[in-house]
Amino acid sequence: MTLPESKNILPLEGEIDLHVSPRVSQKLAEIIQPKPSRVVVDLSRVTYIDSSGLAALIQGMRDVEDYGGRFALAGVQENVLSIFETSRLDKVFLIYPHVDAALSDI
Repeated sequence: MTLPESKNILPLEGEIDLHVSPRVSQKLAEIIQPKPSRVVVDLSRVTYIDSSGLAALIQGMRDVEDYGGRFALAGVQENVLSIFETSRLDKVFLIYPHVDAALSDI
């Protein structure tokens, strides 16, 4: 089952590093500004994320949680998941296998 597209989904791709993370932060801020009840970041096409990318996601999660919303990550590939596990952020974020699972649960 495919759920309808949502403007509260941020699909990312490629490498999320120091050069890209400011745009990720800006886009997350735009999505979060109207205070949606849920925000999902689709990482299924992300091949790498560094500490600046992780910081952008952490800030987005905090901003959403500050007003009582739910923030989730979806489709995290194994090589990217290992970065979350190394930093123990897999215990901090809600992580789902794909966007549909995240949307149906949060």
